[in-house]
Parts: sequence; C-alpha cells; structure tokens
Amino acid sequence: MTYSNHTRNNGRMKSVAEISRRQFLKKTSTVSAFAIIPSYTLSGFGQTTPNEKTTLACIGMGGRGNQNLRTFLRFDEIRITAVCDVNRESDGYISWDWEQGKETRISGREPARRTVDEFYADQKERGQYQACRAYRDYRELLEKEDVDAVMVATPDHTHAVITMAALKKRKHVYCEKPLTWSVREARLIAEEAKRAGVATQLGNQGQASEEDRLTREIIADGVIGPVHEVLVPISARFWHWPEMLSRPKETPPVPDGLDWDLWLGPASSRPYHPEYHPWTWRNWWDFGTGQLGDLGCHRLSTVFKALHLTYPISVEASSTKLFPDVYPLGVLARYEFPARGDLPPVILSWYDGGLKPPHPKDLEANRGISNTIFIGEKGTLMGTQLIPEVKMKAYGQPPETLPRSPGHFDEWVNACRGGVAPGSNFTDHAGMLTETCLLGNVALRAGCKLFWDGQNLTFTNNKEADQYLHREYREGWML
Repeated sequence: MTYSNHTRNNGRMKSVAEISRRQFLKKTSTVSAFAIIPSYTLSGFGQTTPNEKTTLACIGMGGRGNQNLRTFLRFDEIRITAVCDVNRESDGYISWDWEQGKETRISGREPARRTVDEFYADQKERGQYQACRAYRDYRELLEKEDVDAVMVATPDHTHAVITMAALKKRKHVYCEKPLTWSVREARLIAEEAKRAGVATQLGNQGQASEEDRLTREIIADGVIGPVHEVLVPISARFWHWPEMLSRPKETPPVPDGLDWDLWLGPASSRPYHPEYHPWTWRNWWDFGTGQLGDLGCHRLSTVFKALHLTYPISVEASSTKLFPDVYPLGVLARYEFPARGDLPPVILSWYDGGLKPPHPKDLEANRGISNTIFIGEKGTLMGTQLIPEVKMKAYGQPPETLPRSPGHFDEWVNACRGGVAPGSNFTDHAGMLTETCLLGNVALRAGCKLFWDGQNLTFTNNKEADQYLHREYREGWML
C-alpha cells in the first residue's frame, strides 16, 4: 500500500509562515467517531479539561522529528515546552517536507527550539508564553521537565531506551517506526505501555488512512473470499546505499556540537564517521533495521488488521549479497501465519529493494504490481482495487463498516486528552507488528527457516537464533 507522509486531515504540510493562526486553531469535527472511552482513562491518565494544554517534549530533531514537531505545533490542544537532540545544530538532514525529495536542511536542538519559540511568540504579550527549553540528553529532559507527553524520532537503535524511560515516568508516547530496534525490545515496550496505562501511537500514518479502511472493508465484504496469501512489494530504498560495505577505517573528527557517545546510546562503541550520521544510519545493522523496519510497520499494519493476524509460526528470509554490517540491497522474507477461527492459514511474502513477486494470474499483462496484493479463494485485491479492472468496475464500493480516523496524529492527541486508544497503540497493535517485521531481519541473519513460539519469545528449532532477538547494551545503558 502507498501512503502519504503528510498528515492531519490529509492536508499538505506547509511551513509555519504559510499557515495563519486561524488555520492552526481549527479542530477536527470527526472526533465523535472515536468517542468510546478506553481503559487507560479510568486510572486518570489523559484526563484534561478543555482549556488545559497537553505539554509535549520532542526528542530527536532530525528530518522526521522536525516534520512531527511542525505537525504538533498545529494543535491548539498541545503546547511544546522542550526539545532534545544530541546534536546542537548542523546541516545534511533530509528535508522536513517529503515533497522536496532529498533536499537537506539544518537540524538539531537549537533550530527546533527557535522554531517553537518563533511560533509561540505571538502569545507572549498575553502572558501565556514560556520559552522552549533545549536539552542534549533525554534523561536530563525527563528528570527536569514535568511534561504530559513525549515524541520520539531518534534513529531506530535508541527508540526503546527513550520510550521505556518515558513510559516508566507515565508519559504519553508517540514513537516513530519501527517501535524498537530488536524483537525483545518491542515485547518489553508493549508490556510497559500496558502497565503505564498511557496513550501511545506508532508513527505509521497509513493505519489511519482511507485506503486502510477501504482495503479492510473490501476483504471483510467477502468479495475475494478468505485470503490465504499476501504479497508485499517495496520499491528501492529512498536513502542511498553506503559507499562502504564494512565499518569505515577512517576516524574523522566529531562535528562541533554533536555528542557522539550519546548518539551511540546502547549500540557498541565505534568512532564517528559521516557514513553513519546524519541520515545514512538506516543502512547499518547496529543502528537501523533496513526496509523491513522502516516500511514494514507501514505496509503490514493494514494486513494485520484486515486478516486478524497475530504471531507468525515461522519465518525465513533470503537476500542479495549479505554483509555483516550493512542491510543488503534487497530482501525477500516469508512468514507463515496459522488459521484464526474460520480464517485459513496465510503466507505473507515481503519483497524489498525493488525485488518483485511473481505476476498475479488475475493482473492484466500490461499492468505492473503497484501495491500490496491479497489473494483469496474467489479473487485478488491489489491495494484497494480488485483485479482485473473489470471486476472492480462491476463491484463498485464496499459497505462502510469501519469508523474513519480523524487523522493519525489527531488520534494520539485525542487519546492523550482522554479519548479512545489510537489505532497503532503499542499494546494492541504496534508491539506485535514491530516484532513481526523484525523477525524477518532475524531470519536473514540466522540464515535458515525459523519456527516461532511467539508467546514465549523463542525459536523452537534453533536456540542459537535467539541471540538475534536482542543484544547486549553498551555499559551504562539499560531498558
């Protein structure tokens, strides 16, 4: 499935200067569709009066973090009071607006702080404004700032330690995908989120889209029958593949203002190199999770919900040439899921880096594969379109049976303020979704088919592969 990276009511993300204050203060009118009160509000968390602001700290002020910060500034219910990044200020970060492609910008905690201060400056005369504070270390921020909520948009390898620290302080958390770097981290984060009873949301915006709802409604309508196979093709990576395929030997100086030791976090120690940071960290096993981590939580979310999937029972993976330090150019992963009640077993095949699945028999010869393909006993669905096209024209539209989302970010903001649990909360969806994506990476590194006991977090046929479910943290770091 292809989803837009732009958020809040599917509008184009504009700069702060482009959007009037009146536009920023508009509220969604569709919240009533999510009026059920979730269990976590019973404990008092998320309870606010309409005039209270939900205070937010933003941690990780690179490209994606800046996009999220600008999105949260648009909510009158939110007040950003602190930002955090291990880098003070430098260029080379991917653009804050995906429509600009790979254009780079200056990022870091100081540019983020200035953005917040400039946006809120007009409230200073009314005595409501307090300057945003900038921190280098998230631990100091969490110790000093009594915020209600935290946004995490750091590289994958530090998601878990920051998110866990926030959950243990009972903060609402919005975390970019994947939820964690390792399978075990995902399990522990989901369990802690349940204990904390706070509002959580993963940054996989497509789960809130109209496309997600239509896909699920078509499958539920039975037009393609019970689904027994899913093909998930992913195009070549958006970021560049590294110029080197093993750890660089050069040791250039750490850029001024960057705390490299803190950037490494729980990962093993190594000298700084620009091939790691900024942006290119996603290529490296120690810091990123490849396309399975980056896009798996986007593309598999609808699959999980539409087919009511839980733990897979097996996983295997192969790839283009495999390197010990770098995610390969292309990966093919295959998951087997058991029957669920009356629903049959499902085989899910993932193809990334531009690798392509076989051409479905129902797809016209002159049409390419452009989306997730669901193969059922009575027909085939590609994205939201039945194939061949003549079947879609004859079918029309499914009955609308699912509530529509007010917006991915809106879901979380509403939940922070006492509304229903978001669609990609850590406990009910995002934890297991992340685990499953990352199991593909585990199978790739183990080099064999693995049989998975999801309840007990172990492989039944290869105990040595369990080592890839987590890693030892560097001294001084813990969940």
